[in-house]
Amino acid sequence: MRTRASRVAACATTAVLVTSALVAVAGPAGAATPSKLQGDFNGDGYRDVAATAPAAHVGGKRMAGAVAVAYGSKNGLTSKKKIITQNSPGVPGTAETGDAFGTTVHTGDFNADGYADLAVGTPGEDVGKDKDGGTVTIIWGSASGLSGGTTVADPAPGKHDAFGQSVAAGDYNGDGKTDLAIGATAATVWIYKGGFTKSGGNGGTFSITAPIWGDNAGAFVLTSGNVNGDAAADLVVNGISNDDDNNSNRLYLGSPSGLKGADPLPRGLITAIADFDGDHYGDLVVGNQWDNSDNGTPDSVQGGKVTIRYGGANGLDPNRPAQVIDQNTPGVPDKSETDDMFGWRLSAADTDKDGRADLAIGVPHEDPTDELWYGGAVTVLKGSPTGLTAKGSKAFNVDTPGIPGKAASYDQFGFSVLLSDIDNDGYADLTVGAPMSQKEKGALWNLKGSKDGITTKGSVRLTADTLGVPDGRHEAGLGTALTG
Repeated sequence: MRTRASRVAACATTAVLVTSALVAVAGPAGAATPSKLQGDFNGDGYRDVAATAPAAHVGGKRMAGAVAVAYGSKNGLTSKKKIITQNSPGVPGTAETGDAFGTTVHTGDFNADGYADLAVGTPGEDVGKDKDGGTVTIIWGSASGLSGGTTVADPAPGKHDAFGQSVAAGDYNGDGKTDLAIGATAATVWIYKGGFTKSGGNGGTFSITAPIWGDNAGAFVLTSGNVNGDAAADLVVNGISNDDDNNSNRLYLGSPSGLKGADPLPRGLITAIADFDGDHYGDLVVGNQWDNSDNGTPDSVQGGKVTIRYGGANGLDPNRPAQVIDQNTPGVPDKSETDDMFGWRLSAADTDKDGRADLAIGVPHEDPTDELWYGGAVTVLKGSPTGLTAKGSKAFNVDTPGIPGKAASYDQFGFSVLLSDIDNDGYADLTVGAPMSQKEKGALWNLKGSKDGITTKGSVRLTADTLGVPDGRHEAGLGTALTG
């Protein structure tokens, strides 16, 4: 069973996993009204990026945690930035040792004012006498960006630990309001209905109980998206199965009365949902980053793989067989090697404006050369009329020509990935996190989308120091999770 430390790493998921579901069309930059774009915290018509640094020292408190926000523009990510901690004005709580503020993050317009907000999980927070009870805070978007915050009340304090170890925003009942799903070390997942207010109100709560371990485990990762193309978002719950004590994913379909069903999916920690074949149904891809096959026997592929199930009007299409892609699939760059962790992180959006989502795959233990261990890489697969394809796929590492910096062992480039259209040109751009870079302070890279997909032309690098992550002398883990 996983230790608490490994749970913190495992729970670092983001909207990156969420989908390239339809979002509102942005107004012109500088318009008086907010854009309503997903991830646009200041409403200026450009999506922003929030990168977590849950190991950051704040006010001398080790692993108190921070979130770094880099704001978007017509030129991509800019020097305009903001650091948010529990010591920031208006943010509830106080930065304390081991809180790990920012372990999980997800964006959504929770109060329906047109500005994207940020849900932040702090699973190590002590709540009164409840050690490691955990908390979730909504940081509010505005014309000046993210500021202030409101605590989302735990419905069962003292009955679990690590409230907020997983979060996922989505309209799960199809009423047009953004809901928030929250996991803890419990089999129960709580869904807060839209209608959030800065005073702590919401539209009510309901819950689902997944067939997973509760005590000291719970929902490690939550992923939202839309598989069947209706008005309600769907939810994938990841945990350890009650049936066989193995990793488990369950798909719940949204409906006016809440989330229904518990369809089993391929095993794997991380899931993404997006329309890879352009049929207007969300397709579901699971990252199988480990080196053994599902039945526990040695696998011929020793570096990880992704498994794709295609969606339809009633959910996953039973008439389309699962598709498996790994680094030995013809057309995929590089080759499968032990412990590459191909599939550790996933993000999906349209990088070449062909109307079909593409998939970015984090490979954080890839060795760029024989001399560089765990330097990391990212592979991007293309969507096509028949679904994801290896044809035209690309791979990137820090030593790829045009990418700033120099690859180093143990950087773990690709630990987090996010595809999002930051410069509002219709092409999704790629943001990559490497939390072990710069002696564990962490760094981000942003690569632009184009008619040819992701390109290194004009790519930028942002370090913990340039973003102003607090107490930069120590580890921070910037880039553990991304959303926007």
